[in-house]
Amino acid sequence: MDHPKLKTSDAIRDLVERVTYAPGYTKAVGTKVESAEAGYVVMALVKDDNLLQANGFFHGGVIAGLADHAAGGAVTTAMQPGRFAVTVSLNVSFLAPAKGEKLIARARAIQVGGTIGVAHVDVASLADGMETPCAVAIVTLRGVDFPAK
Repeated sequence: MDHPKLKTSDAIRDLVERVTYAPGYTKAVGTKVESAEAGYVVMALVKDDNLLQANGFFHGGVIAGLADHAAGGAVTTAMQPGRFAVTVSLNVSFLAPAKGEKLIARARAIQVGGTIGVAHVDVASLADGMETPCAVAIVTLRGVDFPAK
């Protein structure tokens, strides 16, 4: 999917980083943009004791939050300029405990219209150089006017 006014990969990445690193949840938990292109975003989150459940695995809410934000990035980069994707529905299926040192979310916009977009997100846990799928999500988002700077 091509973002009409975001032809360069730098402009697309800047857009995703602007939202991710703005004050708020994603910045507070340490979300990092690994890569971004029109309709496809990869984000990561390094293990921190504050992000874990009692048994030491990443908390399900943290996994869902990363999937949600990555989906928003993927859909936003595929929308018309000046539009920003906000979540309408988030469906996460957990596949395995996320017991690695890092979470990686790969989000792909699978349908983007004038108002609604849908993304598919695969989330993996990285441990000792090996990725284990830990969740999959389908996220429906609505395009709204981009917030003022």
